[in-house]
Amino acid sequence: MKNLKKVLCSIGATLALVFCVFALASCFDDDPTQKDQSIQNEIANDMASNQPTPTDIEYSLERYNLIRRAYWVNGMREKAITLPCEIQKPLGYIYLISHGTVVGQFTVDGKVTSLAKYLTPDYRVVEKSEYGYEKENADTDGCYGNETTGIFWFTTDGKYCQWSGEYFYSDIPFELPNTVLEQYN
Repeated sequence: MKNLKKVLCSIGATLALVFCVFALASCFDDDPTQKDQSIQNEIANDMASNQPTPTDIEYSLERYNLIRRAYWVNGMREKAITLPCEIQKPLGYIYLISHGTVVGQFTVDGKVTSLAKYLTPDYRVVEKSEYGYEKENADTDGCYGNETTGIFWFTTDGKYCQWSGEYFYSDIPFELPNTVLEQYN
């Protein structure tokens, strides 16, 4: 009789545990946020499959700009100016805006690039652990730290420009009113 009670108690405890596990699992299954995230992940995966990242881009104007800037800001301006580009660079037009007023406009040789872009990763994992451990990488000039926010570009006559405000960029020129500064080309 004692053994039967132990068996019945054990079965009851097991059933209670199984019930709790299913109850908890169903709570997570009914979480609308988790369902939405799962659906969004499926949609993103479908889109990536339908429109995969191109694998036939052989030359990056972004990397070209970053290399050219690395030479320029480290005093190697002649090397920056004469750096060959393997493809024909597009022309662009940038209009710098401050408090709703156009304060400058430039013709861009190539493209505008974010100052937050780097040739190498900002951080690297140096020790694998449960939480990971990252160490900051030096920039191309051997220094550490965050770059200022903004963009940079080169003009058609080889000048370097940097801006941290609002801007309008296009591959066609526009006549925008209220230009405070003279056009510099």
